[in-house]
Amino acid sequence: MALRVELKPFERIVIGQSVITNSETRATFLIDGEVPILREKDILTAETANTPVKRIYLCVQQMYLEDDIPKYQDLYLGFVKDLLEAVPSFRSHIEAASNLILSGYLYKALREIRKLISREDELLSR
Repeated sequence: MALRVELKPFERIVIGQSVITNSETRATFLIDGEVPILREKDILTAETANTPVKRIYLCVQQMYLEDDIPKYQDLYLGFVKDLLEAVPSFRSHIEAASNLILSGYLYKALREIRKLISREDELLSR
């Protein structure tokens, strides 16, 4: 079954290793096949990954987009170790994300980590 994607004017999306920018009108298209897809709002850059959870998210994002878990595994484990030493209450979410990564469900792992970003924001704003 094809994935239906709707883009707002000038919205960007990453499909595989390519960035697609929509023109000035709304667009709808269907994507068939297995390829990593991320909307602009879900993409972090090295500059925006400025907190421990966001660095973990960026690491998993790269695993997903490049389809290369081993390349980022050591970096991921280091970030996770540092985070859990600082905020042990995040353990259940990190374990869930790690299990999803081990099962090959990288997009679902990103969604799990995204939940922690808002919790981290709350902690940092105190």
